[in-house]
Amino acid sequence: MFENKERTDLAELGEFGLIQHLTDNFKIKHESSIKGIGDDAAVLHGGDKEMLISTDLLLEGIHFDLAYVPLMHLGYKAVQVNLSDIYAMNGVATQITVSIGLSSKFPLEAVEEIYKGIELACNKFNIDLIGGDTSSSKQGLVISVTSIGFAAKEDIVYRNGANEGDLVCVSGDLGGAYVGLQILEREKQIFLENPNVQPDLEGKDYIIERQLKPEGRRDIVDLLAQMKIVPTSMIDVSDGLASEIMHICKQSDKGCTLYEDKFPIDPMTYETARELGLDPTVCALNGGEDYELLFTIKQEDYTKLKHDVDISVIGHMTDKASGCKMISKSNVVHELKAQGWNAFKL
Repeated sequence: MFENKERTDLAELGEFGLIQHLTDNFKIKHESSIKGIGDDAAVLHGGDKEMLISTDLLLEGIHFDLAYVPLMHLGYKAVQVNLSDIYAMNGVATQITVSIGLSSKFPLEAVEEIYKGIELACNKFNIDLIGGDTSSSKQGLVISVTSIGFAAKEDIVYRNGANEGDLVCVSGDLGGAYVGLQILEREKQIFLENPNVQPDLEGKDYIIERQLKPEGRRDIVDLLAQMKIVPTSMIDVSDGLASEIMHICKQSDKGCTLYEDKFPIDPMTYETARELGLDPTVCALNGGEDYELLFTIKQEDYTKLKHDVDISVIGHMTDKASGCKMISKSNVVHELKAQGWNAFKL
């Protein structure tokens, strides 16, 4: 892929030289990508489907810490978190643009690492990189990704379609990314106090990967299509389960009842949370960054997915007046509160 072994100043390449250098290996995979990198705008042919577009911004010191986030993982994650928004609409992502702001501390080789991660994500999820922008930055590293996808009009799922009695489902497991972050933060503090101490991450591979290398759930979109299930509402779990279900409730003008004993929490997540003095349920409700899909389905669709081990039914929708509730394992009713990620609360 990249052959550079020495440190290369980005000023040697210039903006367009840098773009060409980083993107030469990206090949067009879709007929809908009429024009990719190399012009003022990308040209896409939508055909008989609706186009879906989403964008995310990742800022150094806000969304990631380079003390423990490898640059290749960062590039991969930047793409994944954005594709997740397309999958949350029950669509299939096909293209991305990537814009990046760089301070002078980053040599070419560092930027290449980021783009290796971007390329890995593009290849794994069959995505075309079709454009973007580069700029200098005085605030550290900034990455902005815009994703584009398509879905038939009748297949698009919004947050506002949940009905009273619908079942609340979630893919995968919850809380792992947050607990993985706590381990990384702990090891960072130990390193700052004693740089000679090696990080102790043994046995924590799964939750560390949940934080550093999340996977967008394209497979769930495909699975639902195979099952002939069109969810009534859907959202991705980026800010925590409580925040996301409350988005669905608010936009659908409904309430919900969730059951704590139905929450899918991986044993490693559960045990590590306890080791750190954290409540695993709180980690699932408010941790965020799991990028699983949270969705509602009609009760008659339950028989189609009840045997799928990667989808959990965790509750049901109620009338608005009933509010958003969680029934604890000890059968106590708790009001759900959104305490997840707030982008402007630092």
